[in-house]
Amino acid sequence: MVSLELQAHPDRGSVSFEVRVQPHASKNEVAGVMAGALKIRLQAPAVEDRANQALCAFLAELLKRPKSAVRLLSGERSRSKRVEVFGVTTSEIQALALHDA
Repeated sequence: MVSLELQAHPDRGSVSFEVRVQPHASKNEVAGVMAGALKIRLQAPAVEDRANQALCAFLAELLKRPKSAVRLLSGERSRSKRVEVFGVTTSEIQALALHDA
């Protein structure tokens, strides 16, 4: 299994990681790890920031955190994004890779 590349920020209480998004999927799901990034399929289309909003909401739901705890660091207009989640541990993020895979 390819491992997820995580960066812990203990001073901020957050973890950041790469995400590879596939918009317009049949359902919202974690599809494993691809080249060190968490692959996520989203139903939302990649227009008017809807996929980005859906990504943050989906991650917040999976991690049982408020939507405000998830923020996009980079990749607003790309399928490859960097996300930061506050109030989680690296093991919680690693567990996402096994969630639906």
